[in-house]
Amino acid sequence: MSVPMDPIILLSYINTQLRDKYKNLSELCDDLGINENDIKSRLAGVNYTYNEQQNRFL
Repeated sequence: MSVPMDPIILLSYINTQLRDKYKNLSELCDDLGINENDIKSRLAGVNYTYNEQQNRFL
């Protein structure tokens, strides 16, 4: 599965997927076959971090 390259569009995509389909980031990454650390790193580059309690990047 390919995810958006632009970090802001990626943020929107990942948060929507987490809200609508997945219990947590690990489940999303496993299902889509993407690297969790890569997603965290790319979004950290635009000052967003994953919040487990809220299950979204803030």
